Amino acid sequence: MTGLELRPLSLGEILDRTFTLYRRYFLLFLGISGIPRIPVLAFQLAQSAMPASFVLGAVMILLLFVVSVLAYLFSQGGTILAVSQLYLGRPTSIGVSLGRVWGEIGSLFGVIALNGLAVGGALILLVIPGIYVACRLLVCVPAALIEQLGPRESLSRSFDLTRENAGRAFVILVFAVVLTYGSQLLIALPFGIGVATATKDPTMLRFWLVMVQVGSNIATALVSPVLLIATSIYYYDLRVRKEAFDLQIMMNPDSQNAPRQSSLPSILS
Repeated sequence: MTGLELRPLSLGEILDRTFTLYRRYFLLFLGISGIPRIPVLAFQLAQSAMPASFVLGAVMILLLFVVSVLAYLFSQGGTILAVSQLYLGRPTSIGVSLGRVWGEIGSLFGVIALNGLAVGGALILLVIPGIYVACRLLVCVPAALIEQLGPRESLSRSFDLTRENAGRAFVILVFAVVLTYGSQLLIALPFGIGVATATKDPTMLRFWLVMVQVGSNIATALVSPVLLIATSIYYYDLRVRKEAFDLQIMMNPDSQNAPRQSSLPSILS
């Protein structure tokens, strides 16, 4: 395969390329997003099956939080790294993408934590400033992983790249939020109805609650790659527009980010 053409894209073309990549490498992205969520689901099911105990419940909540954060980091980082490789015409796989995240886990956590603090601090002031900051910081994670930047440098880099482009970032975020909540509602609603109708039957109530957790994790694994793919493509589009990244690749095809000829990526290797 060869990488996708590097040129300035309209918003519609960014979304079109997002779904093209997702459809073409569906199993790859589903594996990167879904495999880290298996321990999360296991802890959720174990928590629901345990007897009531304050100490045990507190320990399980703490462990679930840690596992959820790790799953989030691996799915985010793995998806963005996979998009970067595929977008530039390089082979990748589930194992390679998730394995590369391990070496960046500390920096990635710092970027996401600092991003969350910045957006949260702006939201405390007013909702609109918080949304604006979220739009300006949309590409901080791709910048961190692809350019090997630290947390502060990544946020600064995202602010520079998205200057005068916050509107397109806003549309991408809105699209992702609508898609996420729509999928959660579509998948979890039937199970929620089961919960409502089984309030007098503890066995069936427990069953439907388990199914709600399963459905929620499936919906997350299916939909979360969409925003990450779109964010990565948007990041490259900004670099093409502002830094002539396409010309840099043409002039230096042997550089780290240069597209290369390759065979179709192996999904499980």
